Amino acid sequence: MTPEDWMREAIRLSIENVKQGGGPFGAVIVKDNQLVATGANRVVPHNDPTAHAEICAIRNACEKLGTFDLSGCEIYSSCEPCPMCLSAIYWAHIDKLYFANTKDDAKDIDFDDSMIYEELARPQAERKLPVVTLLRDEALVAFKNWQEKTDKTPY
Repeated sequence: MTPEDWMREAIRLSIENVKQGGGPFGAVIVKDNQLVATGANRVVPHNDPTAHAEICAIRNACEKLGTFDLSGCEIYSSCEPCPMCLSAIYWAHIDKLYFANTKDDAKDIDFDDSMIYEELARPQAERKLPVVTLLRDEALVAFKNWQEKTDKTPY
């Protein structure tokens, strides 16, 4: 299949998902030109603000492949990923991202991520969400334990 074929599948998922009560977003993960997993936006049906199409596809791909590392995979998203999904794509080590609709197209239908991009660019003290650091010294124990662990699986 061609990249256009895979993208058409992501778009098809987004259109079908609207009919099923979800948001207008779909994603497909492919490895070696073979379908690994799909995902569609299930935020409202699952009452889960993280259930974006890309996140669902990543979760499904990781479960199917039995790994948290999706190196060698490509993701096709019906829309430019939001900051959360883009971060997850990086964390999953996906090799390439294709998308159809842009973040501006999403903004035009009231899926606006501009505030998140703006907030991330601000220093913590200037963000709308108050941030308070508590008990850092106590929390550092877990980090020290991780650092000293000899049988850890790095990621």
